[in-house]
Amino acid sequence: MSVNDYSELRRMYKEIQIGETASRSRTITENDIITFARLIDDNNPVHLDAEYAKTTMFGERIAHGMHSASFFTTLIATRLPGIEGIYVSQDIKFIRPVRIGDTITAQATVVEKNDAKRRITLKTTVTNHRGELVIDGKGVISVMR
Repeated sequence: MSVNDYSELRRMYKEIQIGETASRSRTITENDIITFARLIDDNNPVHLDAEYAKTTMFGERIAHGMHSASFFTTLIATRLPGIEGIYVSQDIKFIRPVRIGDTITAQATVVEKNDAKRRITLKTTVTNHRGELVIDGKGVISVMR
């Protein structure tokens, strides 16, 4: 692919506005949890074993917290700012578990711009289909061009 093939994913720093928001929703499936567990080699039975999970405070299997948080990367790579963005940092507070069948929405909102360093600060959240906050956080992104 040529550089021009990525034009719809390229945003210049000056185009990004404070208050701008991007979001992405996904329903979490059993296959998602299994695939993520294999990918990161995290076989904690609270994610993979229904009988074990029944004995935990959650009462059933839950998704990996980082699985839900990983959708922030999607927002950064495709929208805020797009392929010119490089993660500098991400603060995450896990508030509620995500269960099989939950539809989650990851959202990022530009709350600050640092022109001298070409960085944007994002308020990052994940909510579930019941409108409950699942993850709260803040990301700092450097914009290459």
